[in-house]
Amino acid sequence: MKVIIQTPEFKAKQELLDLVEEKVQKLEKFNERIIDARVTLKIDKSDSRENKICEIRIGIPGNDLYVGKNAETFEEAIAFATDAMKRQVVESRKKVVS
Repeated sequence: MKVIIQTPEFKAKQELLDLVEEKVQKLEKFNERIIDARVTLKIDKSDSRENKICEIRIGIPGNDLYVGKNAETFEEAIAFATDAMKRQVVESRKKVVS
């Protein structure tokens, strides 16, 4: 699976990029039909403390899955988003199998 990471508003540290790659690559074991994953990390310009955003779009033949999560840190947002995406990926596999 190809993972594309975008950070349009800031320069991400390599550790953060590695974390995204590691977490997103794990999703492939739940559905081998995944073609690619596009991850966008953004900073919301609001006054909220939960202003770090992680958006994940997974490409599966015939169906794209999307999730976006906010948190106080990018690490939390990545964890929340990958957990939510895992549920969607598992559910999409069930639909194909049945």
